[in-house]
Amino acid sequence: MNDYTSASVPKENRVVIDPVTRIEGHLRVELEARDGVIKNAWTSTTQYRGIEVIACNRDPRDVWAFVERICGVCTGTHAIAAIAAVEDALQYPVPIQAQLIRNLVSGALGIQDHVIHFYQLHAFDWVDVVSALKADPRETAKLAQSISDWPMSSVEYFAGVQKKIKESIAYGQYSIFTNGYWGHPAYKLPPEANLMAVAHYLQALHWQRDMIKIHTIFGGKNPHPNFLVGGMACAINMENDQTINQYAISTIQQLIDTCHSFIHKVYYPDVCAIAGFYKDYFHIGAANPNVFATGDPSEINTGAPAGKGMIKPGVLLGGDYKTVIPFDQNKIAEFVTSAWYEYSEGREAGLAPYDGQTKADYNGPQPPYTWISDRPQYTWVKAPRYDGHAMSVGPNARMMLGYAQGAAPIVERANELFDRLGLPRDNGLFNSTYGRTYGRALDAMINVDMMVEQMKSFVRRIKNGDTATFNPAKWEPATWPKKCKGVGWVEAPRGSLSHWVRIENETVANYQCVVPSTWNSSGRDAQGQMGPYEYSLAHTGQHPLIDPAQPIEPLRTVHSYDPCQSCAVHLHDETGSPIHTHQDP
Repeated sequence: MNDYTSASVPKENRVVIDPVTRIEGHLRVELEARDGVIKNAWTSTTQYRGIEVIACNRDPRDVWAFVERICGVCTGTHAIAAIAAVEDALQYPVPIQAQLIRNLVSGALGIQDHVIHFYQLHAFDWVDVVSALKADPRETAKLAQSISDWPMSSVEYFAGVQKKIKESIAYGQYSIFTNGYWGHPAYKLPPEANLMAVAHYLQALHWQRDMIKIHTIFGGKNPHPNFLVGGMACAINMENDQTINQYAISTIQQLIDTCHSFIHKVYYPDVCAIAGFYKDYFHIGAANPNVFATGDPSEINTGAPAGKGMIKPGVLLGGDYKTVIPFDQNKIAEFVTSAWYEYSEGREAGLAPYDGQTKADYNGPQPPYTWISDRPQYTWVKAPRYDGHAMSVGPNARMMLGYAQGAAPIVERANELFDRLGLPRDNGLFNSTYGRTYGRALDAMINVDMMVEQMKSFVRRIKNGDTATFNPAKWEPATWPKKCKGVGWVEAPRGSLSHWVRIENETVANYQCVVPSTWNSSGRDAQGQMGPYEYSLAHTGQHPLIDPAQPIEPLRTVHSYDPCQSCAVHLHDETGSPIHTHQDP
């Protein structure tokens, strides 16, 4: 039975954050808070996604171009998952060079996404911009130079950044720093660290513009690069200026080298440095004690060679973060108990993605409304479950699996940080608010190192005459079975992403997307289990919330997931005006 206790929450204890900004999409959080802590939580995605309906009755070779538009932030990820699903259904092998290109595009996307998440979307949960005005640029330079040899770390540089901030604030033009909770007692960084972080925030804006060039070279454009069932839409020819040639290869190598330097010398050191001031957040905001990751499509799907291979598919259940259980995709089912959808089998049923239904059934209040979680249905997000368990996915889940599997690059770096902070060598620390933040930075390190090796392999194969990027063997529908089904798995920036397709008579008969933010932002299921967002905020009854008018502590936890509600849902629905509404910066 569901326990919808929000109906009895006194109005004076209600806190609503709507919209949660600095995310992709529309997310509303309703909290019961008293005595400085959160007692209960409900997360509502106030958008409707109808993309599965749009994908049906189409040529399977075209679907990637439609579902890729689910989101422009994790651009390309949905296309790769869609293509992998079709290739899995058709048992369609892909040339190794094409798979390497997909891996390089995915790697570039994931790293760029992690950097944007930390600096542009999450950093101001930890960094007080106004405090940076009090910093001594000489001390900031000394601090920056102590953690890496990044060249943009001079006294003059930091003094220039501080001057820009002062001039902007002096004229009352906070610009991108508007609506911050500056001066909040939950901020702990000294002024010099704040100035360094703000400077790197500005550097990240410039850096990420270059990173997307990898997408444009391999995929023709950004956002929404071009892909192809059976391979990639780009050709390799050293003698042609319209293909992947020596100039393109040199440019990509330079971009990867620059990326490697930024991750190793700026992003990862910043996340580790800030961790020292927020060690308590390694013990705050734990999600459900169940995680899974699928590694790479080659580890799940047939016909997808050249996988990354470091992290193997696996599951960690019940807080046992040492015992890896084999992953079984047939144990996944989606529930709509608390969602504005209907199933022909009833709301208490759980459907496997191959049999999934996307039938909107909005029965919530008409806006403007003040409180929506006092009803059984309160969100547009379904509740996926693995063997009945509410699961958390994400970069931290990947790191937890890799740690448990003994992946040396993960174990060694994580242990180094844990030792430095005086924390136990425990991969369970990743299941926390700052653990998720650190997990992203470590994931970026792993991926950029991997990209260096993948690029070497890509170039080496070209030198050996391997230039094939497309396999025509099963392109024609006449070669397909009358009925088939497939699933495409991709470890996206926010976690395990899957697209599920049924093909009948050369046409898509059913299509379902089960995305990371669906797993993480799901509402209560038929057993009353909270999804990870809700669980992270409410399961202990002790998550801090000092000032309901400036809810920085719950925002730290929600932002640590990097919510992408446009992936969890799609089309826009109305929002209302709750009793306490706060727009975070």
